[in-house]
Amino acid sequence: MKRIATFVSLFAVVAFLPPFFLAPLYSENEPQDFTFRSNTRLVLLDVSVQNRSGGLVGGLAKDNFRVFDNGKPVDISVFANHDVPVTVGILVDHSFSMRSKHRDVVAAALTFIQASNPKDEIFVLNFNDTVKRGLPAHILFSDNVSQLRTALNRGLPEGKTALNDAVVDGLKQLDLGKRDKKTLVLVSDGGDNASHTTRQQMLDMVSRSFATIYTIGIYDSDDADKDPGILKKLAQATGGMAYFPESLEGMLPVCRSIASDIRTRYTLGYRPPETETGKHHKIRVEASAPGQSLKIRTRAGYWNENLDSPLASREGANGSNDAESK
Repeated sequence: MKRIATFVSLFAVVAFLPPFFLAPLYSENEPQDFTFRSNTRLVLLDVSVQNRSGGLVGGLAKDNFRVFDNGKPVDISVFANHDVPVTVGILVDHSFSMRSKHRDVVAAALTFIQASNPKDEIFVLNFNDTVKRGLPAHILFSDNVSQLRTALNRGLPEGKTALNDAVVDGLKQLDLGKRDKKTLVLVSDGGDNASHTTRQQMLDMVSRSFATIYTIGIYDSDDADKDPGILKKLAQATGGMAYFPESLEGMLPVCRSIASDIRTRYTLGYRPPETETGKHHKIRVEASAPGQSLKIRTRAGYWNENLDSPLASREGANGSNDAESK
């Protein structure tokens, strides 16, 4: 039996969650809603494993994984390998430059919604000069496709782009969700010329969030406002993925891929080693599977500062790690 050790693919969240824990611990054979209850601090890893060809690898058990914190092995006390409902925010660029692309963006977003877990709680934020909620004021989240379609179509694309404000507002609304796993899907050209929030303020909030951010870059080659770099940075900082489809039609398979990735991720959790606050911890996760070469992406680590805050996670000094082992 050939053992293949890899740095595991983590699309998402490395978070210190003070009074949150599983009760009882999850079993790979017992699918259920993901709810934390306890007084134990945890580092939670939201993990996606791919093979060499980019296919998602499911069906692994807890014994297939090993986790190292600052080079020292830790016991995995939380494990789930089933489709767990999440809180999802879809952030759609509604600036004037997106007007000709709007119909295709809505179709792609609906494809994502229809491919997602039916128990996901979803919201829509449309942003141009300001950020506007797509759902009615009295509805924070929905799993109704018709309602979400209306939310995506609310208003015509016009004006400038407040991307920083949209990401910050999206993270705030995620915190109101009942699902413990949080995700943002951002569709934009990456430009910002209207936000009240600075780029650094937005990135600082992202670094302290435990949400995964997937980004889809849509822009014309001569678009002066495009900024693919920030889309990549947002995805890398949170363990997500950045996509840049070559055509509008290419958004459909991208959205299916994101939905599939969210639904097949593993959850690993462990109690962090006792240490003084303000220290950076490097994380390494290994996975073994007979006859497979596993490709992985992971957030490199976390800062154990502000341990009493549920949003106290920060990305590692080196950002995401990609590794492949034969």
